[in-house]
Amino acid sequence: MSRLLLVSNRLPVTVKAEKDQVSVVRSAGGLATGLSGPHERSGGLWIGWPGDVSRLSPEQRTKVDAQLADLRCVPLYLSASEVSRFYEGYSNRVLWPLCHYLLDRMPQQDRDWDAYAKVNERFAELVASHYQPGDTIWVHDYQLMLVPGLLRKRLPEARIGFFHHIPFPSSEIFRTLPRREALVRGLLGADLVGFHTTSYVHHFSNTLLQVLGLETEVDHVTHEGRTVRLGAFPMGIDAASFERLAQEQGTLDEVKVLRERATGQRLLVGVDRLDYTKGIPRRLLAVQRLLEREPSLRGRVRFIQVAVPSRTQVEDYAAYREEVDELVGRINGLYGTIHNVPVHYLYRSLNERQLTALYRGADVMLVTPIRDGMNLVAKEFCAARPDEDGVLLLSEFAGAANELCEATSVNPYDVEGMTDAILKALEMPATERQQRMRALRARVKAHDVHWWVGRFLDTLQSIPAPAKQPGPSAAKDIMARLKAAGRRVLLLDYDGTLVGYAARPELASPDPELKSLLKRVAALPHTTVHIVSGRAKETLEAWLGDLPVGLHAEHGLWSHPKPGGEWKMLEGVSPEWKARARPLLDSFTARIPGSFVEEKTASLAWHYRQVDAGYGASQARELRLKLIELFAQGPLEVLPGDKVVEVRPQGAHKGRVVTQVMEALGPGVLVAAFGDDRTDEDLFGAVPEDGIAVHAGGRPTRAAYRVSGPEEVRRILASLLET
Repeated sequence: MSRLLLVSNRLPVTVKAEKDQVSVVRSAGGLATGLSGPHERSGGLWIGWPGDVSRLSPEQRTKVDAQLADLRCVPLYLSASEVSRFYEGYSNRVLWPLCHYLLDRMPQQDRDWDAYAKVNERFAELVASHYQPGDTIWVHDYQLMLVPGLLRKRLPEARIGFFHHIPFPSSEIFRTLPRREALVRGLLGADLVGFHTTSYVHHFSNTLLQVLGLETEVDHVTHEGRTVRLGAFPMGIDAASFERLAQEQGTLDEVKVLRERATGQRLLVGVDRLDYTKGIPRRLLAVQRLLEREPSLRGRVRFIQVAVPSRTQVEDYAAYREEVDELVGRINGLYGTIHNVPVHYLYRSLNERQLTALYRGADVMLVTPIRDGMNLVAKEFCAARPDEDGVLLLSEFAGAANELCEATSVNPYDVEGMTDAILKALEMPATERQQRMRALRARVKAHDVHWWVGRFLDTLQSIPAPAKQPGPSAAKDIMARLKAAGRRVLLLDYDGTLVGYAARPELASPDPELKSLLKRVAALPHTTVHIVSGRAKETLEAWLGDLPVGLHAEHGLWSHPKPGGEWKMLEGVSPEWKARARPLLDSFTARIPGSFVEEKTASLAWHYRQVDAGYGASQARELRLKLIELFAQGPLEVLPGDKVVEVRPQGAHKGRVVTQVMEALGPGVLVAAFGDDRTDEDLFGAVPEDGIAVHAGGRPTRAAYRVSGPEEVRRILASLLET
């Protein structure tokens, strides 16, 4: 197996300093456990922040570095300012609440973006410095969303995976971020982007469409000439470890003590980080409502809530703790007695044995976050119940709800509904409890953390290694070949190649700089310029007819190869089919605001650039299918373009122009074709083997060269004017 470079915000270790002694201890947890095997077997490295070591002496730091090296961990030390602004600031004050749909908790300005970007740069530099050809890189979580893109620039041939451990929100939510495009482009630097659930994959796909205009094809998207795979990989736990611990005598003894102290009571349990996404206040309100509605349960129900301290330096978390404290106090004040309080609230962490004993002794487990990427507590509870008893109440907004369908699903925003669910769980017959838990345990054990790691890495390893991508040298190579040619002919697409796309076709008229550039290039010795466009001949004539260039309209259907010449149409092309196609296109236009039909001599184009991106793309797919069905027996082509669907006769394509031009010029001329969309592939396909085909953009292409877009195309043309 190839060497694995793991990259996460935090290393899976804890640095402990006591007097003059310092030690590095491996952390427990699902991610650390699951990745330890591949990390060890591959002889790989784990790169991340080791925690705050600012109080260590230089000698202690040296010892820490040595111990980390023995564990094959590479530390990236962060300053106090970087921790405050990168981690507590942008990561946890901006991205965390946004991804959990809590926009009201976001700051009004993202002042910490520069720190986030800088630390991501530092991570990328450190990873690149340790990279060896053939390594596999796996980057983890929302703190490092820019790292895949930064690595792709440094290591264009590396195999890179990224896993997003928290929810990926709907595009409407994600698009509120001012830095949305930079973050999305950062993720697209990976070869595989993984999420916990298919709904998160869908949200990400729709964000790509809304933010970058990229349409996802089932499980992948093409970006900058690369295929990026997208997939759902629900994370698991070390189920065998929890099951084993749940059956040890020490754990059973703790369960016995727990049950004896709750004699005559049913145990409700909640275990969470004290985070505002976990829904603890609403859960407490449901318990309070249960005691209000069912007086007979007072004194017979005990709710144990473990709240693990989290992000204590963030103001929102301090305020949240106060809210929870007040609720616990109020409920215990209303329904507690001198012998018993209904809510036992523990603001601290528990060790694994204590935690497992709590799971094993619970009658009902309440896992009710208002939003959660996965929630492994739900799976830990199931793994810790070899007795096949206990009821899991699970929020429908936790990623785990997609898998654990035998759990009792609750809406954490519906306090009354949660109260009903708790009561139902307490009354659930033993046979039903066992049937549900048996099914839950089978799934948790089959899809454990080792299965998750293996499935992600197998998918990543199955992706072909990225091919060499044309970089800055591509433009230089094109320029050199064009300048060295004795005679040259330039075949230039217009929209998307010489100018950017506009909301409506008529708004993309050439600017004075472009017209001047084309005029000067066409005037060069031994140089011929042709504009090969899908535009109508009237438009090309009005915009470019005064230039010394050949014009070819409607994808080569109309041509006048020489300036001032007459337009000639391809023979054998009939417009009679339009009467059948036009009503269908008009019906789509009538029901989809912002779309419109453009009619040309022998083609029809349905434009949807002004339509909502997601809706427009889906309707364009439907239209293409209907057109293909309508003309299944007819000699027509249905072409998807950039926010346009075009219907044209077969044989009327841009490749025909190459043949015409070469026949007119004779042998010994270098043919260079520039284009950006599907219709230009016909042009590239007709270029001779010794010619130059240049794709402007990021779509799949047969062109040997790729440049970024119109600006770079113009720079290449301008270079011909340099002596």
